[in-house]
Amino acid sequence: MRPRGRRRPWRIGVDLGGTWVRVVALDARDRRREFKGPSPGLGGLPALLRRLWRRWALKRPDAQWLVVASKGVWTGAERRRQERRLRALARRVRVISDAEAAHLGALGERAGVLLLAGTGSMALGRDARGRWARAGGWGPLLGDEGSAFWIGREWLRATMRSTSFARARRILGSPDPVARIAALAPGVLSRARGGSREAHGIVGRSQDALADLLVNLSRELQLRPPVLVSWAGGLLENPRFRAGVWRAARRAGIRVKPEPPHQSPSTAVSHLAENLGRAGGGATAPYPLRGTPTWPRPGAHRRTG
Repeated sequence: MRPRGRRRPWRIGVDLGGTWVRVVALDARDRRREFKGPSPGLGGLPALLRRLWRRWALKRPDAQWLVVASKGVWTGAERRRQERRLRALARRVRVISDAEAAHLGALGERAGVLLLAGTGSMALGRDARGRWARAGGWGPLLGDEGSAFWIGREWLRATMRSTSFARARRILGSPDPVARIAALAPGVLSRARGGSREAHGIVGRSQDALADLLVNLSRELQLRPPVLVSWAGGLLENPRFRAGVWRAARRAGIRVKPEPPHQSPSTAVSHLAENLGRAGGGATAPYPLRGTPTWPRPGAHRRTG
């Protein structure tokens, strides 16, 4: 029997993107608390979670499991470093990559390609034998072709001389210029629908770049058509934009079978935290902590695209 007054443990999942952060907390009675706000990045995450704990009247013993899915976390050393920074907030902490969480939510362990396009861009694929490959995911300095950041940057480049020079200077001088530039993408998509030639050309090139990631990865893994594809990231939540990516892939010679993600990354992470709490975090912990590979660091296998 549970002692009177003992507080029920919570399992908390955090989906930390480049633009937004989503936090979902569940307790043993399936009570749910949620938060969505601008992303503080890995550096600002502990402070944000401390504020949420105070708002939700949670203390460290109440947080049984904290699972964080974040961009920029690939190697074991990177994961352990971030877990140490968060240990004061929960009894057990696990940090995984955002791509890992997105795959978990969208495709589970099935063969296919997950295309991610939000602030950044990449594709993650698995064949029927369990072999993994990725394309893109190199960040704004080396890649992120077709991403929301890429669209925003191309729009600023195209319009800087006429109307946006001062605005571009303000953005570049802001604390997080990448997120600010990525936030321009919805407006560019809207202008493209409204007939802007400049915006239409940028959106079309973005769709082609994302299709290239999908096509190259499908060929790398020798996936049989139709290739099962799913998606994640704010840019691909736009159905018209997403349909243009599938058309571009078909023009490039790959027949795709789009399937909506089974769960959002944030829901998948919260369920992972819930399952870890039930499993006790031991050897029987569920996917992706057992039976699937730890995602390698960028460059650990052949780059495609």
